[in-house]
Amino acid sequence: MQVTQIGAAFASTDPTAAGGWFADHLGFRVLVDLGWYVSTQHPDHEDLRVDFVRADHETWPAPASAATSAPTSAPVRGAMVALVVDDVDERHERMLAAGASILKPLVTEPWGQRRFQAAGPDGLVVELVQPVEPDPAWMSAQGLAG
Repeated sequence: MQVTQIGAAFASTDPTAAGGWFADHLGFRVLVDLGWYVSTQHPDHEDLRVDFVRADHETWPAPASAATSAPTSAPVRGAMVALVVDDVDERHERMLAAGASILKPLVTEPWGQRRFQAAGPDGLVVELVQPVEPDPAWMSAQGLAG
């Protein structure tokens, strides 16, 4: 199998607003807005797309049961999209200034990531990550040094 593009689509109560959130906070542009379907694209990487489909549209599968469907007001639904960026501190400051809800604060992890998580549209967790040098002692303790 040859994969030519990877896309992610997420259920949304308001795909237009969700696409707008990605445009406002992450710099994506809206390629298509059909109301029930919105496709966004990163301006520097045309193959990097995040799409939103109205959860009650006929093209979106119905939940297996009510127990597996989180209410639309839930802060987190169990889906996360992570984006690797070159300046996570700058993005964090911009998102704070814009009023984005930060779920997990900016932190440097010993495994070599500086990251934070924001509440995206419709319960989607958006994690922004910047690679940093890992802590050699932590790596060694995990059996990963060498």
